[in-house]
Amino acid sequence: MSDAPRLSDLPCALGLLTRLPVPGDGMRAMERGARAAWAWPAVGLVTGGLAALVAVPALSLGLGPAVAAGLALSVTVIATGCMHEDGLADTADGLWGGWTRERRLEIMGDSRMGAYGTLALVLSVGLRWAALAAFFAQGAVLAPLLAAGVISRVPMVLAMGRMRPARDDGLSAKVGRPGTTTQTGAIAVALIVGLLTVGISTLPALLAAAAVSAGLALIARARIGGHTGDILGACQQLSEIAVLLTLLATL
Repeated sequence: MSDAPRLSDLPCALGLLTRLPVPGDGMRAMERGARAAWAWPAVGLVTGGLAALVAVPALSLGLGPAVAAGLALSVTVIATGCMHEDGLADTADGLWGGWTRERRLEIMGDSRMGAYGTLALVLSVGLRWAALAAFFAQGAVLAPLLAAGVISRVPMVLAMGRMRPARDDGLSAKVGRPGTTTQTGAIAVALIVGLLTVGISTLPALLAAAAVSAGLALIARARIGGHTGDILGACQQLSEIAVLLTLLATL
């Protein structure tokens, strides 16, 4: 099957990375697998746009930047089914809660959340909330939401393409490994959207996302031998934080 991007990959990406109703999404997503990963950054356009649809009216009603930021985050969490947040929590618990590779993977597969995961979620939500509130206070709503949503999903594609799965039977292993064309497509989508929304600040934002995700990838490779779906979710969360903070410093 060809690696060339298809328009049908967009609903595949939405079906895999969100809980939004996309008819027939699950089957198409598995059939195309990693070939559709170039469209994963485009999911950020949808989630960021939905968040803006709530944040803008909230600001217009005088609810304030902090409340609007909280509502925007709530929308993204609902739209994605808390998928990436769950991955971050499991990653924090697993990578730091076990002494062996097997035990770490076992912890990551446990639905219960420990102290590491709880603190990781608190810090992630808190930092993103504070960053969005700062943007909203300056009158910037749509640009940071779209740019962060798109750019933060590129590292998931690159991690899948450059690391082996830590489990042979995990979801990320079943989805497959994105090829060079797919990885390049994901970067291109992020560059185009980033340049149209936040301009030249796209470049340091991409570098920041790459740095934090590369750091996580090195730790994951050393501790569990590769990536899992949880690692990919953690990549997205850490990258989103890095992008928002970088944009705050550069815009």
